[in-house]
Amino acid sequence: MSAQGVALLLLWLNGCSWALWRYYTNTPNYYIFSTRSTIKLEYEGTLFSEWSVPSTCSVKNKTSPKTELRCSSPGFHTIRPIVKGPDLEEERYLSVDSTLVCFLWYYKLINFSHNLTQVMILWVVDPENADSHELQWNASEPSLNSIILSKQLASLGQKPSINTFLKKKVYFPHGKMKNGTWQISMPMSVEDVIKEIKGYKVAFQDCFIADFLLVLAFPLSTIPEIPGFLPISSPRGSQLMSDWLACLVSSAIVVADMETFQSNDSFRTWSRIRVPPNILTDDERHSVSDVNLSYNGVFFLIKGTLYLKNVTTFTRLGSNENLPEGGIIGITSRKWCWLKYLLKDTERRSTMAIWTRNEVYLGYTPHNFVKIMTTEKLGKILNISPAATLTIHNVEYTGHPLELALLLNYCVTCNVVKKIYLVIYNEDTKQLVHQDFALTVTTDSFIIPRFLYSALPQLILWDKHRIYYCYHNFTDIGVLQTPTESGNLSKLSHDSIIHDVFIDYYGYILVKMENNIMFYFKINIRDATKLHLWTNNVTKSAIFLHTSAEIYILNVFDNGTIRIQDYPIRLEAQSVAFKTNEKCPFMAFYHNASHIYHLLDKGQNLSVWVQIVYPENIGLYMIVESYGPKILEEKNYIHYEIALGYCTKTMKITFSQNVNYEAVDDYFQLQYQNTGLMLVQVRPSEYTKACPIGPKVFQIAVGCDTSKFIVVKGFKEKEYLHPDFFYSIEKSYLRDRPSENLRVKYSWKKYGSPLRLHFREKFHPLIQLYNDNGYVEDVEANFIVWEIHGRDDYSFNNTMKTSGCLHAAQTWKSMTELNKHLPLEEAWGPENYKHCFSYAIGKPGDLNQPYEIINKSNYNHLIWPMHHTGMYVFRVKILDPNYSFCPLTAVFAIEIYGVIPSPSGYLVASLLLLLMLLFFSILVLSYFHYMRIYRQYIYTPIYKTERKQKSN
Repeated sequence: MSAQGVALLLLWLNGCSWALWRYYTNTPNYYIFSTRSTIKLEYEGTLFSEWSVPSTCSVKNKTSPKTELRCSSPGFHTIRPIVKGPDLEEERYLSVDSTLVCFLWYYKLINFSHNLTQVMILWVVDPENADSHELQWNASEPSLNSIILSKQLASLGQKPSINTFLKKKVYFPHGKMKNGTWQISMPMSVEDVIKEIKGYKVAFQDCFIADFLLVLAFPLSTIPEIPGFLPISSPRGSQLMSDWLACLVSSAIVVADMETFQSNDSFRTWSRIRVPPNILTDDERHSVSDVNLSYNGVFFLIKGTLYLKNVTTFTRLGSNENLPEGGIIGITSRKWCWLKYLLKDTERRSTMAIWTRNEVYLGYTPHNFVKIMTTEKLGKILNISPAATLTIHNVEYTGHPLELALLLNYCVTCNVVKKIYLVIYNEDTKQLVHQDFALTVTTDSFIIPRFLYSALPQLILWDKHRIYYCYHNFTDIGVLQTPTESGNLSKLSHDSIIHDVFIDYYGYILVKMENNIMFYFKINIRDATKLHLWTNNVTKSAIFLHTSAEIYILNVFDNGTIRIQDYPIRLEAQSVAFKTNEKCPFMAFYHNASHIYHLLDKGQNLSVWVQIVYPENIGLYMIVESYGPKILEEKNYIHYEIALGYCTKTMKITFSQNVNYEAVDDYFQLQYQNTGLMLVQVRPSEYTKACPIGPKVFQIAVGCDTSKFIVVKGFKEKEYLHPDFFYSIEKSYLRDRPSENLRVKYSWKKYGSPLRLHFREKFHPLIQLYNDNGYVEDVEANFIVWEIHGRDDYSFNNTMKTSGCLHAAQTWKSMTELNKHLPLEEAWGPENYKHCFSYAIGKPGDLNQPYEIINKSNYNHLIWPMHHTGMYVFRVKILDPNYSFCPLTAVFAIEIYGVIPSPSGYLVASLLLLLMLLFFSILVLSYFHYMRIYRQYIYTPIYKTERKQKSN
């Protein structure tokens, strides 16, 4: 037998490694695949002879299994290895672009936990001239070529910036370029994690820099490896189990049959998770049946019991955490990232679900689980016969941020077949909805669901051999078809069974078999296509997402090591589509819905536009679909153009509110009915696997934006530099007229700095609206003020008559008398506000009373008493019922000065009496004094005359 025959025989007898070939570029995630790129070809097998390439491409070494390819012209190029023997190796149709984008941004991140900031060091890389560390993404500083390139571009005016998608913030470099790098500092964020590195449109040698999309959040540390701890793994021979954080895909975990691996940087670096000895038996340590990664640690399901491994402990969870001690058959977490959402009835959202055959639990923290459903309760809700058997088959979070799907087994005899039903549970409203879905399978079948990234509930399900699709809110259900074998993927993959199904945000769906054969289709597509081989059948692999939302394949080897490979799903899909001559029916599909979350307050509308360009006479259109409460009105305007054989349709979609909340019977109930969360998606009417993009999905929430707040213009931010002090309010100045003066503590922390006004100065509060991003607008709606300590010794300069009232307006006095059972701050508000500008509302009265409602334009001012000073702490409340769902209030303080205090009447009378007594006393004393003097001079002459005596 020839050497070739021996090789073929050994390959057949071993049943191990298939022959296959792959291609790579120096660009991470195949960002740049152009005529300037060096394409590295790699053949894996023993029968290789040479490479077959078209004349427009050149190969460095045609007979080497590993070589380099360059194509000088754009387009599809047929590349195929020629092998020895009668069999032909599969060919690929590589789509080479002619883009002018040649360079990439390279970044290195430094985290500073003490002040919660991140510093990104940036430079420009030419993939064709970068060093090995830059290509492997582990460089600590730029190479010489990158330094020269970065400085050259900087001299031409290039400067990077980091743009966030959700809050639309932009961060620029601080300081000058240093050693060929820029440095950008930004705060760590939990919500605003989607970022893009962008630069100016500056070209060097006719080449531009590609923008770089990434997910950047709080850094998470991995669980440290501790000497003496033991491996934890799945049963021997089992396939890989994986999980990642939905909003931080770089943090991931994979369980193999020899170890468990973790990473926080998409497995560029990784470590092992091991558990302390003497907690699990050897059999239990190698019996992991499911795994779930969370921000608080890693959950392992082992023989029906849940365990939690975090940085410090390895704990068995049970009755202390409100979980069963055993019998758990599955755990799951959210697959889609929704950083923002609106909750109406609850204050929190679960992070994972746990279920047994008869119970479902939701987890909120590592030690807080709540039982939400039992099969007994489900049977009553669904009106299931007591004679039938109802158990929980599987549980999965949907594409909606607040919903959970339960798959239920239903059977009567349960010998041959069973039915699988589906119900959706809303965590916020606690509503359970039975969907129009029923799947008949054999009793030993296990069905796994996976919901798609869409507005309407859409999912795919699979058993060992087939994929079931369920599109358009359970109106389109069937078995995913293939060109042959009627959708049985096992028969098309050498009797292998389905290992996993991977779905991304762009609508790509990959079905991975256990022997690494993969099938491909897209959302709303009813047939699948077999992809080219990428990984041999003996390597265990799993599919993950990069921080840039691109796909990579993780390979785990028997020696306990792992390796990652970027997977060019876009190029592979284009190759298959070119081979099958499948084309996308439209040329372009644009929209301006860049935000994925829109929160509308009262009176606010949302407008988006969608545009589709397609060849003439095809007749495409755009479809808008929504899911959730019908709380918004939708109006569409379509503009149509045709030129040069192409049609352009543009549709403007406006979502609006038309509810009047003024003078209604139940203000709060009406608010509740008209708030909620809607999911909206826009998509073309026709779609194929060759189309590059999927439907655009976004949320519209109607309700209170908790980031909103109001302030009174002119008041400083709250200060803590001054000590608190006490002051007294005269009892006669208080609304309730108590028997004693009120002693009040002034808190600088609560009330801020008071505004000092002369008692003759009137004050008109100007209310301003702010949110997390800063100033929004001046509030023009009506508002009211009141002194929070009960003072009523102030008034308003406008009267009801001068304000234009046709009947007596509401006042604090009238509203507190009407609502004596409520505290002062609740007696008057938007829920019971009625205006005074109509004869149909209210009753006639004295229109010369002060008008106590203020707005920006009515020039109604606060006026102060003329005979005393004081400290006033006011609270302002928005009164207009059509302004906001939020109870917007603010506090401001005013200190009145300038009044000379009037003395007390008792004091004045006492002083007068004292003065009169003093006066009369002096008068009387002076009288007696002068009388004594007068008497003395009356009886005693002043001058004595001397008479001479006669001498005898």
